Amino acid sequence: MALALVLGRRELGRAWPNPAVGAVVVRDDGAGPVIVGRGWTQAGGRPHAETEALRRAGALARGATLYVTLEPCCHHGLTPPCTDAIIAAGISRVVSAIEDPNPKVAGAGHWRMAEAGIVVDVGTGREEARKAHAGHFRRVRDNRPHVTLKLAVSADGKAGLAGRRPAAITGEAARERVHRLRAINDAILIGIGTALSDDPLLTCRLPGMEERSPVRAVLDANLRLPPGSRLAQTAARTLVWVYTSESAPAERERVLTDRGVEVLRVPTSAPGRLDLGRVLNALAARGITRLMVEGGPTVAAAFLAADLVDGAALFRSPTRIGAGGIDALEGTPLETLTRSPRLALIGTETVGPDTIEFFARTEG
Repeated sequence: MALALVLGRRELGRAWPNPAVGAVVVRDDGAGPVIVGRGWTQAGGRPHAETEALRRAGALARGATLYVTLEPCCHHGLTPPCTDAIIAAGISRVVSAIEDPNPKVAGAGHWRMAEAGIVVDVGTGREEARKAHAGHFRRVRDNRPHVTLKLAVSADGKAGLAGRRPAAITGEAARERVHRLRAINDAILIGIGTALSDDPLLTCRLPGMEERSPVRAVLDANLRLPPGSRLAQTAARTLVWVYTSESAPAERERVLTDRGVEVLRVPTSAPGRLDLGRVLNALAARGITRLMVEGGPTVAAAFLAADLVDGAALFRSPTRIGAGGIDALEGTPLETLTRSPRLALIGTETVGPDTIEFFARTEG
């Protein structure tokens, strides 16, 4: 199961709208267990991990055990049910880490295989599988992606220079770590303030990883994203989705769509402020399961205030910016994150001179 979990993580960030599942086929003909097939959900969500592992195992799957990180599907979608393929392959035992909360599955996959005479064991690696499939679970249960907030702060808790000017807070090793985090998320989100001040690309720029760049989403209630921005200029190569208000100017939308940007209109919660819950619902409707919020202090504080943060990566630098710098969270102390009753510190990591603190939601 540990190997299946590792295999599933290969396509985190690229398997959406489906969960990134891993599967391993093992047989024992008396001389000890031998792995005869490995599979993981392919980019775009199909083929599924189970059918990939069975394809590689071939005839050796008959009488073997299948280890899989999520309950196999039992319904017809764009592909036939994995349970049918498992039964047809002659698998004798299935070890499944966790039930799929999808109402179309929800235990029926396990039941279908048991009815066919397959021994089904459920629960091995359950907690690790729950973490691996957190995005899928959140999308099914709450109609939104799993949200990870990424913040970079100086030693004195600042996120930028006076006048909202950007600052290189962390070192090169930490920036490389950010690119790796981007690669395992389906989409990355910023606010229009960050888009205007930083003109970011938001892609994965480590060698060989550009194709793993996530969808780039921008909160832009009044459609102020410049058509000459790096986001708009690269929209034909890497997806850019701009979320705007229902009253934003149609002419600005036409200019952006001509560049390849997709403009999506959502309700506002206050004048000039998009309803974050509706934005997340809209992302989930498009298949996004894992979202990294990399916006500035205003967006970060808004997500925390709305209780929409499921995890956080807090990059701490040993350098100081000074009293004139911008606070990491607009209008609220950094302790809103670090001492939140809803988020617990689960680990730290040293990257060059910087430190990353990882937080996770304590419930739900």
